[in-house]
Amino acid sequence: MVESKKPVSMDKEEPLQKLLDYLAADMAMCNHVIMDKMKSSVDLVSQLAAHLIVAGGKRLRPLLTLASAHLCGYEQDSNDLQPRHVRLAACIEFLHTATLLHDDVIDESMLRRGTDSANAIFGNSASVLVGDFLFARAFQLMTEDGSLKVMRIVSQASATIAEGEILQMTMQNDLSTSVSRYFEVVYGKTAALFAASCRVGALAAECKSQDEEALDVYGTNLGMAFQLVDDALDYSADQEKLGKTVGDDFREGKITYPVLIAYEKADAEEKKFWERVIEKGEQNEEDLLHAFSLIRKHHAIEATLQEAMVFANKACDALAHFPESELRNLFQDIAKYTVNRHF
Repeated sequence: MVESKKPVSMDKEEPLQKLLDYLAADMAMCNHVIMDKMKSSVDLVSQLAAHLIVAGGKRLRPLLTLASAHLCGYEQDSNDLQPRHVRLAACIEFLHTATLLHDDVIDESMLRRGTDSANAIFGNSASVLVGDFLFARAFQLMTEDGSLKVMRIVSQASATIAEGEILQMTMQNDLSTSVSRYFEVVYGKTAALFAASCRVGALAAECKSQDEEALDVYGTNLGMAFQLVDDALDYSADQEKLGKTVGDDFREGKITYPVLIAYEKADAEEKKFWERVIEKGEQNEEDLLHAFSLIRKHHAIEATLQEAMVFANKACDALAHFPESELRNLFQDIAKYTVNRHF
């Protein structure tokens, strides 16, 4: 472990902040790499990149890369200002941010993390092209790392993300979608990158294959839980907490777990409502509130959170063969926190 990491306080501070504190020195280096690689001779690229940096977020995915490396015993040269695990964490963040830029254009989202989205400010064309720029930066960092295994894992995750988004698009407005098909989307659009984030951190530490596999399982299940909770929040959180417009999934006719549960339990009249607003896309101003009431009536949020907790528990179980440590406990706390955030 690097000496500059801060000790974890044992107060009621949320686990994600504790992990940020624990990896403060690493994250400072990671942010430096991100800022350095976002530089461009094209002013618009730099302006949009600066907007993304200010919008921030807690950078969970690169945090998972850094933490996974240390959990696997990564030995860092104190004189190296851009250690391997830091550069790979920056690569993961570029890939994630690129997908967000493209997603916001596809979804016509006006908010991201509580502020105006990049496409709302700079337009769709600029957002798509800067997203492509960030994809290129991610692959430059992978090339510099030189590991074919890292390239294979991250490039596969990139392809899986694209497939997940396309699959979601084909399922849009289709209430006959099965839960298993929905989980395929969740894995593709979210869990695959969580898994890759953890796995490349393990690779940076050149750990045993069992450790690498365990962290892949942890990341996969954490990502599944994370997206399930996101889908629940769209029907339950207030806009300020959510950081995006509440009800976006509803307006776009997206098939998510709360909707599947509410539709499965609906009576004939309620089924007609869901078919009109989701399948036909015929919505008026009162429909979102009615959808909220049906979600509550059938306890769809509770069902979604219960399913998320199943995945969170699987994530925790995957860590069992690692020796007990402060960092392992933080990994487990992150999984539990993911289910409870904003509720």
